[in-house]
Amino acid sequence: MRLVILGATGQVGWQLVQQAPPGAEVIPVARQGTAVTLDLEDLEAIPRLLKMLRPDVVINAAAYTAVDQAEREPQRAQRINGTAVGLLAETMATVGGLLIHYSTDYVFAGNQSLPYRETDATAPLNAYGYSKWLGEQAIARQQPAHLILRTSWVYDLRGKNFLRTMVRLAQTRPVVRVVADQIGTPTAAPFLAQVTYQLLERWLAAPSLSGLYHLTPRGSTSWYGFAAKIFEHLRARGYSTAALEAIPSHEYPTPAKRPAFSVLNCEKLEAVLGAPLPPWEVILEPLLMQLDPQSVL
Repeated sequence: MRLVILGATGQVGWQLVQQAPPGAEVIPVARQGTAVTLDLEDLEAIPRLLKMLRPDVVINAAAYTAVDQAEREPQRAQRINGTAVGLLAETMATVGGLLIHYSTDYVFAGNQSLPYRETDATAPLNAYGYSKWLGEQAIARQQPAHLILRTSWVYDLRGKNFLRTMVRLAQTRPVVRVVADQIGTPTAAPFLAQVTYQLLERWLAAPSLSGLYHLTPRGSTSWYGFAAKIFEHLRARGYSTAALEAIPSHEYPTPAKRPAFSVLNCEKLEAVLGAPLPPWEVILEPLLMQLDPQSVL
């Protein structure tokens, strides 16, 4: 199996490269830092590269992910998350391979109280969510063999993310104020890669499984609840931490409006995998154990 991983140096892409199935021919692709490079803003390069490589599977872990910045440059976000994804889908429909693509909980408005199912209506509140919705629509239009995986609140031991930011602030600030009225599910990049490959294995046996899936651990929390778990772990390891204070969203204004509730119902995926997904706290714990708090300073 020839497997092309786009965004191979990012949080999820790096984990996908590390966890790639034995025997697969893995071609990591990023804007820079890889033997094969691709900038998704270079639209003409997308079909050219894929027709040259002729992959069996493309996993697109590349995206425009700067949620607040997208409010200032929505066209750029749409070019990368929408137009480029449409070209990936169109090319893979021609080449004949499988396209795996990640989307986001931010395609939802966040105004319901039950976890969102794949069939629930989308209504993104911000430019980033809208750009990711455009990508989903482009794949649905082109209809290649595909798996669209919506996920949320991605973090890792590498890169720029909430986990590393909280560990740094806990050690450098007297008080850390974190929003407590946005509810979602933290999702670790290693877990995301692991489950992606489990689903790929099922798809290879039954290509009729193509479609849209929600992929997060079980359970939910607020950003404040996520931070509290991190702080609790640091204190248990003997580190002194800042005081942690819960605040409402209006006390931490951001350019992009976030959904108040964006928990994803993953029962469709669990049915395919034949097992329940683990709770988010269970996924977080081993990563916290691996983390050197000094490394983020």
